[in-house]
Parts: sequence; structure tokens; C-alpha cells
Amino acid sequence: MLVKYYAPWCGHCKALAPVWDELAKDVEDVEDLIIAKFDATANEVQGVEIRGYPTLKFYPKDNKDGVDYAGDRQLADFTQWLSENSSAYQAARPANAGAAQDEL
Repeated sequence: MLVKYYAPWCGHCKALAPVWDELAKDVEDVEDLIIAKFDATANEVQGVEIRGYPTLKFYPKDNKDGVDYAGDRQLADFTQWLSENSSAYQAARPANAGAAQDEL
């Protein structure tokens, strides 16, 4: 699960919203991968430290503490990061599958 902890009034969160929605649509066919958003001003999360908005965290099945995402915030950046860090994404989108399309 890749989670965006956001504040509704945050300008950076608003700017990220369309890319986040596009990412969710892009990976909707990837089994065992969820792209989520969480209003951190309306809900508290024990054990999650949010120092700024948006805070992006990836929760692989074997790590309930999560991994901070600190990369760039365009669709290609997210998909590249998921291809390197998410076993569910890797299984659904093997690295060599895109290479065959590029050659066409």
C-alpha cells in the first residue's frame, strides 16, 4: 500500500492530487497494491510521524512501519519507484515488458 497523508488546505497536496489519482488508475489492475489517501487532519494515526504535507509512505506486506517515499512526484517517478520497491508491482509489470513496447 502506498499512502498519501494529506491536509485538505495544503497547496502541495492539492497539486499532487491529479497525479495521485492517475497513479491509482494506472495500477488498479495490480493485485495486492493499493494507492490510498488519508486526511491526516481529520484522523490520527498512532505511530506515524507526519512532519509535513503530503507525507508519502509505502507499506509492503512485511513492514508495518512503512518506508518513506522521498522521490519526485510525477507519474513516471512513482511507477519507477514501485517497479523497484513493490513485489506486487514487479509481478504485474515485469521490467522487460516495457522494453518490447519501446522497440516498436
